[in-house]
Amino acid sequence: MDRVNFARQLRKEQSEAEALFWQKVKARRFCNLKFKRQVPIDKYIADFVCEHEKLIVELDGFQHDENEAYDDTRTQVLQRHGYRVWRVRNEDIYEDIEQVLYDMKEFLGQ
Repeated sequence: MDRVNFARQLRKEQSEAEALFWQKVKARRFCNLKFKRQVPIDKYIADFVCEHEKLIVELDGFQHDENEAYDDTRTQVLQRHGYRVWRVRNEDIYEDIEQVLYDMKEFLGQ
């Protein structure tokens, strides 16, 4: 399956954390910024992308604890494309999504 079709599949099968985050940022609900989800960039698919801010938001589940080297490489590749990568743990989304949004606003300097 090519990356575009794989990204479409991921949009259909989003995780619970992705669904919660998407509800908060879609349709310019967060700081009037446009976000896209599951966007192919280089050989990766970024969870959420805001082109205006050159921001990628990656939601990380428990499996990322064991894949730190992979995530570091991925982040470096995405940064070479001019993006800032902001990682959020799924648990943080579940526990206090409003705090996550506040922290993202701070990260963006807004």
